[in-house]
Amino acid sequence: MAKTESSFKNMVISLTLISLVASAGLGSIYEFTKGPIEQSNLKKKVEAIKQVVPEFNNDPYSEMLRVPTGEGDSLDVYPAKMNDNIVGYAINTYTANGFSGDILLMAGFNVNGSIYNIAVLEHKETPGLGTKMNEPFFKDQFKDKNPSETVMKVKKDGGQIDAITSATISSRAFCDAIQRAYNTLEKGGLK
Repeated sequence: MAKTESSFKNMVISLTLISLVASAGLGSIYEFTKGPIEQSNLKKKVEAIKQVVPEFNNDPYSEMLRVPTGEGDSLDVYPAKMNDNIVGYAINTYTANGFSGDILLMAGFNVNGSIYNIAVLEHKETPGLGTKMNEPFFKDQFKDKNPSETVMKVKKDGGQIDAITSATISSRAFCDAIQRAYNTLEKGGLK
């Protein structure tokens, strides 16, 4: 086999062929993994809903409502019912104010507006510091508090929430996401 000459034209053709093969490979891997990733995310949301609202016997995921926040976007609200009576709401909320980016939470509220429980869905906070938002010592302090009666800010900012040591930004962001969920619940006229 004859060796091809190293010219600009041959390099462009070679790089184009390599790029086409690589992009076709990446595209097929994406299509292959897209379904399982969606199923995993759905399962994660359904489990989070079960954690953050009182016991229910409906399918909150199929009864999801999209409620405007009043800030130009909307949040997903999952009504939890027991024998057709609403027992709580799970709200898929977020904040973009985390130390390392977005923080996604599932916040659960009782029908009176008090917080039932909170589950952290996704974050990129600093390991060993901001990641402590998922620990009971931090997130359990929100339980049974009603954001209409409790200032959802860290104590350093005049609120009533104990911040995570050395992770005040993450703590503030967590409070912001909870307040966004409550405001949406209230604006949506759901409670």
